[in-house]
Amino acid sequence: MTDEDITIDEKRVYDEKSGATTTYVATSAGLARVNVSDDIVGEFSLDYRGETVDVAADDRLAVATPEDVLLETADGFAETGFGPATAVGFDGDLLAAGDGRLARYDDGWEPIADIEDVRAISGGLVAAADGVYRTDGTSVGLDGANDVAADGDLLAATDAGLYYLANGWMQAREGAFLVVAAGDDRAHAATADGLFERTDGGTESGAGDDWVPVDLPVGGRIADVAYDEATYAVTEDGTFFADAGDGWRHRSLGLPGVVGLAVR
Repeated sequence: MTDEDITIDEKRVYDEKSGATTTYVATSAGLARVNVSDDIVGEFSLDYRGETVDVAADDRLAVATPEDVLLETADGFAETGFGPATAVGFDGDLLAAGDGRLARYDDGWEPIADIEDVRAISGGLVAAADGVYRTDGTSVGLDGANDVAADGDLLAATDAGLYYLANGWMQAREGAFLVVAAGDDRAHAATADGLFERTDGGTESGAGDDWVPVDLPVGGRIADVAYDEATYAVTEDGTFFADAGDGWRHRSLGLPGVVGLAVR
């Protein structure tokens, strides 16, 4: 069901719920705030106008742009002086990458390591063109890493396949994977052609047939996946999905160039 088809009664339930989740979608047009109640995708608006290339949240909200890393404040988004960024994330502290460097923010940017073409930061892991790194700059293997997940199990999406960390990196599924997410005994990964879900929450359950295709109600290349009580996904062309346990609902945001999704 599409949320353009939400009934008047459902909209009233959405409006009356105080537990709505706020999600953030990074797009080429700006940073969109999307409110979701269970699996009903409600109102959305642009909190920041201008190209964004990544977004991350813990109790704070950080946005990577081609000019700088921005931190949300009570007065809007403040520049941090990082410069052009390709990825942001949190491992307790704010981390950012761009122009061949990885740095940590604490009232100013402190260099960590020189890493080219960083594509994603999650928890204690960094995905880059030449492999996966810890956030202290230590290389931990693989090659062609497009995304990492370190908020639950340690997973990596690479040009050669989907990997999980056990006694070294173990391949869960072959193919070029672009996106991976994990948390609360859930995990999802995406190729250019589809979304996959891990069917078992165990740490070593990434192997083989435990990853199964997800039947989404409409097509589109998945740009990112995120979680709270529900599971959220968004496509590059701006279709937002939510699944609170009763199947996927979706709504088109009408925003181009989606690159990231965060929940706070």
